Amino acid sequence: MTSPTVMTTAPVSPVSVPEKLLLAVVGLGLLLLLPVAFDADAARARLCFFAALGLVSAGTLGWSWWKFGREPAGVRQNNLWLRDSTGRGALAWLTAVVLTGFYVVLYWFSNDDGQGNFGPLNQLIHALDPVSQALRRRPADQWFLYGTFYTLAVLLMGGRALWKYRHSPYQRIRTASVMFFQLGFAFLLPGLLLAFQRPEYYFSYFWPLKYDYLFPGTVSYLLKDGGPALGVFMVFWGAVMSFVATPVLTYFFGKRWYCSWVCGCGGLAETAGDPYRHLSDKSRAAWRWEVRLIYPILGFIVFVTALLWLGAAGVLPGWFTTPQQSGLPLVSGLSPVDGLSKVYGFFIGSIFSGVIGVGFYPLMGSRVWCRFGCPMAAYLGLLQKHFSRFRISTNGGQCISCGNCSNVCEMGIDVKQYAQRGEPIVRASCVGCGLCSTACPRGVLNLENGPRAGRYQASQLISADSLRILG
Repeated sequence: MTSPTVMTTAPVSPVSVPEKLLLAVVGLGLLLLLPVAFDADAARARLCFFAALGLVSAGTLGWSWWKFGREPAGVRQNNLWLRDSTGRGALAWLTAVVLTGFYVVLYWFSNDDGQGNFGPLNQLIHALDPVSQALRRRPADQWFLYGTFYTLAVLLMGGRALWKYRHSPYQRIRTASVMFFQLGFAFLLPGLLLAFQRPEYYFSYFWPLKYDYLFPGTVSYLLKDGGPALGVFMVFWGAVMSFVATPVLTYFFGKRWYCSWVCGCGGLAETAGDPYRHLSDKSRAAWRWEVRLIYPILGFIVFVTALLWLGAAGVLPGWFTTPQQSGLPLVSGLSPVDGLSKVYGFFIGSIFSGVIGVGFYPLMGSRVWCRFGCPMAAYLGLLQKHFSRFRISTNGGQCISCGNCSNVCEMGIDVKQYAQRGEPIVRASCVGCGLCSTACPRGVLNLENGPRAGRYQASQLISADSLRILG
């Protein structure tokens, strides 16, 4: 008679007193934002606002050092599924509700009423007026508040990632890259353009992600308000990056050159979303939904862009480009083709990429938008899978099936299945973050930009250590 197997669960390690204090500083900073939102005294609200940002910054960076900087370097995934904050517990749900609520209020309840009043976020927005005036020569608005919070999240959680992955040169450089592009190209440079009375242009975003950059109306606006030199350069930059640089760079480096090094959406996912990367669904059903959603979204924005240009060229019938009244508030007073772009912006640009894409980090992982909705990711993925030299090679002889690689994959790829068979990973969804390779204790996975010939063939390399394990 055999004894029954006893299943034990490793207890969650207790939180140390210094860690509790540092997290309390972060919590105090977040709570301090509440009186800012309701304080009628502008000077006092502004003081509280910057005190809150200071506490959140100091607490986050201090906690990151205490949590990761004092211990030996390496990827540790202890008790991620047992913690309330990272295992879809009550704290995770609360975080998701707060993030989702913030996006809803920002998008649909914080528009300027014409007198500088931004609704529920009014005090928070005007607390940033001195910063906005210094950078952009104009008062703050809801999008400047959003950009400030977004950039601060990338920088602070980027600092956490630098401590956590300090043993990996690839991760350090990649993290520094997304921090640089978010701060410089997505926050400071657009603000400086506004200060010089030029269009607020984001040089790190391209069509089809920034879908309106190649719409006829936006092109006309850039050429008119950007001036004869800068406006032409902006239009030229957007077109070249979308149709020339993107295929060339993806051919040599895969989609990682953009999704994991440049893109602001990816930058937030890789920094603020890092604690939730293990939550991505690895099932085949999730992969089917990925294919069903992301490629039709890409096709839709290509279709809308083509229709807009055909309409601008006078090819389409007049009724298709003439504004019409409709019972639908979202498209009333627009032409059918403009209505399509408005619908896309509302459902995909706002609800999917913002409310769901970020608000669901604590429940579905950090790359929900990138995996299921981003048209740029779909475009890059098609190039990567069929025309790129990029792949992740594996050495099945050394794999010990620990599952670390699959656990850290935010794109829902079951990397372990490839590693066990020694098959290279050539997937359209892979963003080349390299965390699977960083987390592997045996060096089984390697990011390569080799020749296209043989990129689908399994590696035949078996080391002496592997032979000892096998034999």
